[in-house]
Amino acid sequence: MFTVKVIERSTGKPAYYKKVAVIFKGFFRGATKDVYTDRDGEAHFDYDNGNGTIYVQGENVYEGEISGRKIIYI
Repeated sequence: MFTVKVIERSTGKPAYYKKVAVIFKGFFRGATKDVYTDRDGEAHFDYDNGNGTIYVQGENVYEGEISGRKIIYI
């Protein structure tokens, strides 16, 4: 399980209702379902940690290890 927290770079405030998805590296991992951020800017995923790419609103915003809480500035 991991969380992606999305912060608006210009204001420093949590980004509300942004679509977040992850595509994992590795043939058998696949992708997550889309999750929308809550009022705290957090999207919670019930998937195992791993290496992959985070997308916010369809834009690639991070590549690498995804575990615990990952903070993303958009």
